[in-house]
Amino acid sequence: MRSLADTVADALGDEVVGESRVSGGDTAAAYRLELASGRRVFAKTHHAPPDGFFTTEAASLAWLASAGAVAVPAVLAVGDGSRREPAHLVLEWIDEGRSVAGTEEDLGRGLARLHRAAPESFGRTDGRTTGSRGLPNASCATWAEFYATQRLEPLARMARSEQALAPTVLDALDRLDADRLVAVGGPMEPPARLHGDLWAGNRLVDRSGGNWLIDPAAHGGHREFDLAMMRLFGGFGAACYSAYDEAWPLAEGWRDRVALHQIAPLVVHAIKFGGGYRTSAAEAITRYA
Repeated sequence: MRSLADTVADALGDEVVGESRVSGGDTAAAYRLELASGRRVFAKTHHAPPDGFFTTEAASLAWLASAGAVAVPAVLAVGDGSRREPAHLVLEWIDEGRSVAGTEEDLGRGLARLHRAAPESFGRTDGRTTGSRGLPNASCATWAEFYATQRLEPLARMARSEQALAPTVLDALDRLDADRLVAVGGPMEPPARLHGDLWAGNRLVDRSGGNWLIDPAAHGGHREFDLAMMRLFGGFGAACYSAYDEAWPLAEGWRDRVALHQIAPLVVHAIKFGGGYRTSAAEAITRYA
């Protein structure tokens, strides 16, 4: 099989003259590649990727970029691998910096614009799975149907199979069906264009203080989901949330629903890491079941 460097060189028509390993997620190996032209690019590879691993990410980045709301790196080359070449995703390189005055406000306003760029339905029109657990994204007419059938039900099966949550908690998770979600999920809203995995590590700030989004699990969903994910692990300033609220206020009672939208990522983390995530997931589930 050809090397990543040779694959990238052919795809870009530019010789790779330098290669260094960088952080790039928990499933793929990531590199900074120096090209003969003087350009630098970011490249990821995977020795045994799931079907559609990198082409799904590339499609997700393009889908987010099409909203013209928050910057995402341009996709330069992509392939899911073959006998001849490794799986790869090549993106423009972003020189990281630090926040400046206005960085957080710009992100809040940008996210509101991104969410307003409504997709056709909840889920994905291509039906591709996303995230480290390959969660389904079949198109659904309502958020309650989507969250129940495409997130909570498959996660309950995974958690039960891996004994990640106590039986009583799993029983409570089973009770969070579409009907129950209608009752506790607040006013109905149209689908929003979501990043889908918006923790602080998936937001980059460049040297000018501009915001970039990376590593999406993009889909049509409830806009409160992205914001709840941001609050779960922290790393975003209060000014970001204030700017979002000014641009597009959330529906009344949103604070009471933050933990509802955090159930899915908490169960994922309980499955992957156990520990305190099991307790946090149980608390969130039993609160709404």
